[in-house]
Amino acid sequence: MDKREAILESGKTRLRPVLMTALTTILSMSTMALGLGSGSEMMQPMAIVTEGGLIYGTLLTLIVVPCIYDLFARQKSMVEEEL
Repeated sequence: MDKREAILESGKTRLRPVLMTALTTILSMSTMALGLGSGSEMMQPMAIVTEGGLIYGTLLTLIVVPCIYDLFARQKSMVEEEL
């Protein structure tokens, strides 16, 4: 299998499990981030930061990491071809 085909196939395979695990936590934290109810003022900042980190981490996992892998693998193969 070609490298790009493998990256696309693995992206399709991992998309559902990554989104399911991230979205469950993000949606559960959204109720805490709204700050409804008594005593929620203490937990609201933690929920907002946790949601932001999960969204950022999910985007890194699904988009940035495969792109960086493609760039590094491309440079490595070019060096090996020159040798």
